[in-house]
Amino acid sequence: QVQLVESGGGLVQPGGSMRLSCTASETIFDMDGVYWYRRVPDKEREFVAFVNKNNASTTYATAVSGRFAVSWENTKNTVYLQMNNLKPEDTAKYYCNWRQTWGLGTQVTVSP
Repeated sequence: QVQLVESGGGLVQPGGSMRLSCTASETIFDMDGVYWYRRVPDKEREFVAFVNKNNASTTYATAVSGRFAVSWENTKNTVYLQMNNLKPEDTAKYYCNWRQTWGLGTQVTVSP
């Protein structure tokens, strides 16, 4: 069974950048894409970004469009979420998802 592990979270100042990684325990051969979501306590989980395996298709939530970039590194079984110009409202726990598999998440905190 495929497992996903997120990493790269932490504390960053507003306007800063951070790159999250989502690494799969094995190569995902099929064409199902990988999603990034985020969640803050007491709020619904929010879609952030999507990428399919060949990087042929990406989709972003309006709130992050133009600031975040998602990409898939096939050789490393890893999907990245590059986050630029971070804002305090980006503070959340970020999760990656492939089919029914979820990682445990990585916390991103944007604060002065």
